[in-house]
Amino acid sequence: MITVTLAIPADHPAFAGHFPGRPIVPGVVLLDLAYQAIVEATRIAPIGLSVAKFHCPAGPGAALQLDIEPSGDVVRFVIREGARKVADGKFLLPESAV
Repeated sequence: MITVTLAIPADHPAFAGHFPGRPIVPGVVLLDLAYQAIVEATRIAPIGLSVAKFHCPAGPGAALQLDIEPSGDVVRFVIREGARKVADGKFLLPESAV
């Protein structure tokens, strides 16, 4: 398993509209950060997203950890803030990477 820290600055532009008065990190931002970290850590670019679940919101400046586990034709991931699970899922790998 590979663990990576995800940095989301408190002034990220997504917080302006998501949501006023109670900003949270949009799911698409979490997925993009996870994808980029997977590519950097494994040198393999996933070809799709099999499943993603969002469990708890993360706010500005959250200290997030990403656990990456390549397994066969997928890369499983879990995003946590401390002991709290924020999101998890699986990205699909290209056949040439299997």
